[in-house]
Amino acid sequence: MIQTVRWLGAAVIATLREGSRAIGASWRSVPDTPGGPYDRAAFGWSSSLLRAARITVRVEGPGILSDRPVVFVANHISLLDIPALVVGLPPVPKFVMKKELLKVPIFGRAARAAGHIAIDRANRGAAFAAYDEAAGIVRRGRSALVFAEGTRSRSGKLLPFKKGPFVLAIAAHVPIVPVVVVGSYDLMPRLRLVPKPGEIILRIGSDIPTAGCRYDDRDTLSDLARKSMIDLGARV
Repeated sequence: MIQTVRWLGAAVIATLREGSRAIGASWRSVPDTPGGPYDRAAFGWSSSLLRAARITVRVEGPGILSDRPVVFVANHISLLDIPALVVGLPPVPKFVMKKELLKVPIFGRAARAAGHIAIDRANRGAAFAAYDEAAGIVRRGRSALVFAEGTRSRSGKLLPFKKGPFVLAIAAHVPIVPVVVVGSYDLMPRLRLVPKPGEIILRIGSDIPTAGCRYDDRDTLSDLARKSMIDLGARV
């Protein structure tokens, strides 16, 4: 009961506090910069939730994190993935998320204010336009993060990949960096409302270059990313 109250209270308070900060910065036309108010709001929200749940995040793997823009391609196995990735991948990448998340009170408005990209997968034209928007953001120096499967896995196992993340990386002319989230499914699987305490590991893979790649190379890049994520410990 104590853990439930702590988690739910932290979720509400952090969403109201940090969401209001991001929305307020947007109303004041504050520009988005690495480490700026939008990044601080995202980091504050994420760290508050993880701290309340008594969850730590550890980053490991052969890949090297830096300030250069990339397209992170990650698996998606739990609601905890987003706060763990925000905390573990500073500066905060721009998430490419399904448009339904924009309907979440405060969170959705704050996410849009912070420049995260919503994808309408039911509308092919709108989805391509959103990926073009994301590519523009990456070309201006901010990294993007896309969940390769396009949805959260019910079993914790890797699902088939969507093509969008790889089209985005090709259009932005930046490397793909595979990221495998380990442990979050065991702490908070689908339908569980309150996470268990524990540790989430982010395993960072080596760069997959896109220099010279064209649209027709998207499947090859997808296969390379999938192999890398399996090698890093993604469940299959």
